[in-house]
Parts: sequence; C-alpha cells; structure tokens
Amino acid sequence: MGTHFYIPEEKPLKDGVQFFWQVKRNNSFRQENIVPKGVVEIVFNFFPETKFIGKLYNKSFTMPRCFIQGYHYNTIELALPQSQFLFGVVLHTAATKHILQIPAGEFAGKCIDLTEVDTSFNTLWHQLEEKKSFDEKVAHFSLWLLKRLPCLTLREQALNDMFTLKNEMPLSVSNISEWLCYSPRHLSRMFYELTGMNTEQTLLYLKYLKAINLIHYSGLSLTQIAYACEFSDQSHFIKVFKSFTELTPNEYKNRKSEIACHYFEAVR
Repeated sequence: MGTHFYIPEEKPLKDGVQFFWQVKRNNSFRQENIVPKGVVEIVFNFFPETKFIGKLYNKSFTMPRCFIQGYHYNTIELALPQSQFLFGVVLHTAATKHILQIPAGEFAGKCIDLTEVDTSFNTLWHQLEEKKSFDEKVAHFSLWLLKRLPCLTLREQALNDMFTLKNEMPLSVSNISEWLCYSPRHLSRMFYELTGMNTEQTLLYLKYLKAINLIHYSGLSLTQIAYACEFSDQSHFIKVFKSFTELTPNEYKNRKSEIACHYFEAVR
C-alpha cells in the first residue's frame, strides 16, 4: 500500500521522463478532483475490473486500463472506487512526439485509450502487471522508453525546462521568441503542437501553473503570488485561475491536499 515516486537522473531518460509514480491504496474519500497540472501522463490501471468513472468538460468517461492524457484546461472529477492500484509516468512535453510519434498537443484535453493508439501497450500492460514491485515496473518501462527516446536537442531541453518551471525568464512572446530564435508565428505553431493552445493561452497557463506551485510550496500571500507570476493585478490572477479550476485561488488554497493539483471530497 502507499505511494511511490522515482525521478530519473541519467540522460537520455531524464530528458524524456519527469518522474514515475505508483499509488496503491484504499480510499477514504469518494471523490478526487484534479485541477489542470500541465503534464503529459501515461497511466496504467492494475485494478481494471474496478471502474473509475470520471467527468471532464461536462462529459462522463470510464478510465481505460492504459491511457494517456495531455494538458487539461478544466478540472477532472473522479468517483473513487474503494481501492485503486495505478502506475504512471509523467513525460516531458517535448519528448512525447519522439516516444509515441504523436505530438503532445494531440492529447490535450483528452484521456485516450493507448491500446487504440499503439497495440503494443496491450503487451506492455501485461508485462508491467506481472512485475511485483514498483522498482521492477520502473526498470521495465524505462527500457521500453529508452528504445524510443533519442537524445533531445538543446532547444527541446530548454522547452522542457520552461514547461516544468525551471526557467525564471519573464513569460512574454518577445522574450521567449528571442530565447528560442523563433519568430512569433513559429512560436505559436510550436506551442500548439506541444500544448494544444496558442501562445497567449500557453503563457497564461504557465503563469497559472507557477501560481499553483507557489500556493503549495511557498509561504507567499496570494497577493505576492499574483505579482510573482506576472499577473497584471489580483483581479486578473483570480479570473485566470478560476478559468482553469472553477475555484478562486483562496478557495483552492483552502481545499488543497498534500498532492499539488489534487483535492478530495466526501469522506466514506
């Protein structure tokens, strides 16, 4: 039972994968809400006979036993079963196209059954299900990924740093265009391919992600966070934050759990 994480430290795997995770637990809550968290994520459900019923963009869905999700723009509502066993990997955005031959933006706003995208995931699911420990699953999936993952270019690595908030550069079209040596038009095409959003939407999304991170891991006030994330004022911060989460920053702060971008409701 419990939760496990592993962050790769060696290239090229660390350039393709942010981290591996596993959750195996009995649930004390009936509902999990996941606000947009700016990741491309592959998830394996090892209790497939236990149905996860979710709601996204006002549409209900059943979680497949192996699926990928890209950048979401609204909250996912999950009705939690009594118990769950999930294993996943969070990919770097710019590496997704190399691994799956499909750019990350194609998965934006969706939860897609990967066995319908690539039939080899049927075999991979069974292979991972047979592994007894988290470490064995990580080792097996790492080898599978490495066969598909080249060394990323410096530009792709720089993009991954930006999407994981490791770059403190001001988030403006002119700054990023100059930094990447892209024209604004080329930058817009590149952002759409990676996130499914245009330049303006992507930059607002990154500001929102930085705000979520600061709410969880800093002692800053919401006013200070709005300033640190380059919002024009507190009203603009609240408007953008609520457009993604349906909550004000203060409402989210009061509901947040130990896991960034997740909060739980309805104790069993």
